[in-house]
Amino acid sequence: MLGSVSSRRRSPSGPPHLGVRALTALVAVLACVGLSACSAPTATAPAAATATPPGDPAQDPALARFYGQQLQWGPCTDYAASPDVADQYRDPRYQCAKLEAPLDYAQPDGKTVKIAVMRSKATDQANRIGSLLLNPGGPGVSGTQLVPATVKSTENSPVQARFDLVGFDPRGVGVSEPSIDCLTDAEQDQYRATVYSDPSPAGVAALEAHNKEYADRCTARMGADVLAHLGTREVVKDLDVLRAALGDEKLTYYGYSYGTSVGSTYAEAFPTRVRAMVLDGAVDPTQDTVETNIDQSAGFQQAFDAYGAWCTTQPNCPLGTDPKAVTATWQKIVQPLIDNPARTSDPTRTLSFSDAITGVQQALYLRSLWPALSLGISKLAAGDGSVLLTLADFYYKRVNGQYDNSLEAFQAITCMDNVRITDPAQVAKLNEGVVGAAPFTATGRGAVNAKDPCAFWPVPPTLEPHRPQADGLAPVVVVSVTGDPATPYQAGVDLAEDLNGRLLKVEGNQHTAGYQGNACIDDKLTAYLVDGTLPDEGAQCVLPAQ
Repeated sequence: MLGSVSSRRRSPSGPPHLGVRALTALVAVLACVGLSACSAPTATAPAAATATPPGDPAQDPALARFYGQQLQWGPCTDYAASPDVADQYRDPRYQCAKLEAPLDYAQPDGKTVKIAVMRSKATDQANRIGSLLLNPGGPGVSGTQLVPATVKSTENSPVQARFDLVGFDPRGVGVSEPSIDCLTDAEQDQYRATVYSDPSPAGVAALEAHNKEYADRCTARMGADVLAHLGTREVVKDLDVLRAALGDEKLTYYGYSYGTSVGSTYAEAFPTRVRAMVLDGAVDPTQDTVETNIDQSAGFQQAFDAYGAWCTTQPNCPLGTDPKAVTATWQKIVQPLIDNPARTSDPTRTLSFSDAITGVQQALYLRSLWPALSLGISKLAAGDGSVLLTLADFYYKRVNGQYDNSLEAFQAITCMDNVRITDPAQVAKLNEGVVGAAPFTATGRGAVNAKDPCAFWPVPPTLEPHRPQADGLAPVVVVSVTGDPATPYQAGVDLAEDLNGRLLKVEGNQHTAGYQGNACIDDKLTAYLVDGTLPDEGAQCVLPAQ
């Protein structure tokens, strides 16, 4: 994305129900800004298996102290990654601890990291199954934040009664130690406000210098040794240590968005240790960096077109009445921001072209934000960028001028999980493909074919595209939404096939679907998580239009 440090999008707040928990406040803010009133067959999960994966780290005597550690549970007051969620962490229902793990599993006697963990204990302890480990995605989103959201969304559900709900901040994320910190708040503001739209050799050189500067700052402030061990390869090993420290023989797991990558990678590393696993909003591990970015961009364009089709049926749609013309109309509204950013209600800030695109993309994750998006576009057309800036701030987790570290962690983890794109032909294929797949993001001046920050990262990636192999894996469930903008539907179809799992198809327009108030979906997932009962072959659910 122009003006940002990476072209690949992440889930802005994990699964939408994390966003929904903040949605009431966000809509109130947007209204305030907009009104200018305020500054098949079923199967059960198999019994415990005795086999262990080859090279299983749990069998390494040098790692015994990590696998055998006892978590020291206490209050969660100091575990909030962002001040806007601090009140939730004071709730006495929640307990927190730090899990210790090696920075480098090949050197268990060397440096260590500490993983922040939160739990809400099962309400029916007499019939407790174990722990349900939760990951909200990103990468880079704090997993402890998912616990209060899941407690609320599973109220009176057997999931909450039978499982300890456990969230964790993956290494480098949130309040885990060390926590990725590459930019100051002021530098983050500057990066967002800077737009690179010049496709000439000089423009490409300027953007590459910008991206190299980011990589250099990250290296100087964090150290190459830390950056080298932030990828999903290490996260799944931490997850297995956490499973053992929680006292669970097998893992029960729910991963959203990027959390599906953690889940599928864990399934490959420890296939016989999985009791049950839900992968919601799948990342396709077979795709390379170019394919992933282009497909994701196409997903956002599909979501923008769906929004446009809805908007043009509403009174006073800012994009007109012709659904085929909404992208062109939007381009006429947003492209002037490249040279002339829009004023906002904050006299110290303007709305850049980059932030306008980010604000739109944030709203595309949830259909319930479409009215706010229409308000933002209407205001922008009248010269006021306040609403779209608020949406962009929500994406970037900017609260009262301060940022959490989710975007910095996203960049660092992405660089370790993706093949580097340095060949000029591949760079052009990526950047031109992204613009071609999502013309609503286009500057109108052509793609800037610059290498991204990962091309300048000081250490090589630790994952590469591959078809997952997980012999002995228990049946898993993959949830995929037909109109998901960030993780396209087909990725879920493919991942379910690759893992010999069961697909739950969801008709609708949002990113991920489980435990967000839809009984059709939630009942099927609860039956699976609690009893091992798979959804019927060909099972489908529908999200209602809002």
